[in-house]
Amino acid sequence: MMDRNDMTPTPKKSNGFFKRFGIGLLGGLVGAGLIFGIYYAATSAGSGDNVSGSPSAGSTQVSNMKVDANSDITGAVEKVQGAVVSVVNLQKQQQQQQNGLGGWSDIFGGGNSGNSGEESQDSQSESDSDGNLVEASEGSGVIYKREGNTAYVVTNNHVVEGQNGLEVLLKDGSKVKAELIGTDTYTDLAVLKIESDKVADITPATFGDSDNLKAGEPAIALGSPLGSQYANSVTAGIISSLGRQVVSQTSEGQSVNINAIQTDAAINPGNSGGPLVNIAGQVIGINSSKIVQTESNVSVEGIGFAIPSNDVVNVINQLETDGKVTRPALGITMHNLSDLTSQQQEQVVKVPSSVTQGVVVASVQGATPAEKAGLKQYDVITKIDGENVSTGVELQSALYKHKVGDTVEITYYREDKEHTTKVELSIDSSALQQQSNKQQNQQGE
Repeated sequence: MMDRNDMTPTPKKSNGFFKRFGIGLLGGLVGAGLIFGIYYAATSAGSGDNVSGSPSAGSTQVSNMKVDANSDITGAVEKVQGAVVSVVNLQKQQQQQQNGLGGWSDIFGGGNSGNSGEESQDSQSESDSDGNLVEASEGSGVIYKREGNTAYVVTNNHVVEGQNGLEVLLKDGSKVKAELIGTDTYTDLAVLKIESDKVADITPATFGDSDNLKAGEPAIALGSPLGSQYANSVTAGIISSLGRQVVSQTSEGQSVNINAIQTDAAINPGNSGGPLVNIAGQVIGINSSKIVQTESNVSVEGIGFAIPSNDVVNVINQLETDGKVTRPALGITMHNLSDLTSQQQEQVVKVPSSVTQGVVVASVQGATPAEKAGLKQYDVITKIDGENVSTGVELQSALYKHKVGDTVEITYYREDKEHTTKVELSIDSSALQQQSNKQQNQQGE
């Protein structure tokens, strides 16, 4: 049995329940309103009248965030870039047509490998019916010294080959006349001079020690790829390898032998003669050539070569003083032992089977250091001053580290016996060539 007093609330309790319910309902409505207002305000501020939430048309802006772009590479470039120039080879119009811009010019003179859809640097050169000089090709160079009234520029021999006049294009776009001091075909180097007052505000580049380079360290190439249209271009990579033996020929058929630095920094036509720079902004090499295709027509990327700075300094010092480089000569013609067949090795040179590398003496010229030292045909030279030589290029490189008048020790095999002899380098290569030409002329008569 239920007590009604227990089931029916008193009037006082009923009023308290409705009061609490009303307050709770009101609070919920206020809270919902606040949340909706905040959301509406936020979306309206971000998108204006665009209800989709995406940025409205024309509202894109550039960020005001500042990026520090300074790096070791930019610092190195700033140190040397002002000294980098374009070298313009000027020739008589008739001579330019006869040359056909062949040989080195096709590879690095800024010739016919220009931009797709654009004329090459050479096709842009205007002919001159009066026989004045016109632009034949372009390369690069670097100002390395300013002394008195003269500033000196180093470039490649093939950049200035066949020139009848030279100009240098500076970083500010001005052109100045240049004079050729001397060239060295063997290392593909040349030195020019310009008036120093034309470059009074330019800091000459400095040379680093190429003997201390390491494979994998940064390398920066500067120059004018495809000519002065792209002057002051910078590419970066690494030192890929050291001591690469690079042998080639000029358009005149003369041999070029470089104990080169290999790099994957992009080197293109027109970069020839420009500097290869280390991370300290020092010139560690002069860019000279690249491989673009193998003999089997395989395309190649990232194999460029530069003449080491230590070799460059040795050559340019001689060119400044004498206008030429004097090198000692042995007075022999030669072949690589490795190029001979096994039958020739066994029946002609007859060296032990353990001797697989060396330089075979093909002939000995009379009244030369080689003849005086007792070297004979078919001797196989294996060492100079105790250092192994495997090829003719290595033999020449070792020999050319010496001066005329020095004495070297040569180790060689005559058949199965090893011998050592002292050779006095009493004659230079140019005098030997003159002597050889004289003998040929006498025989012809």
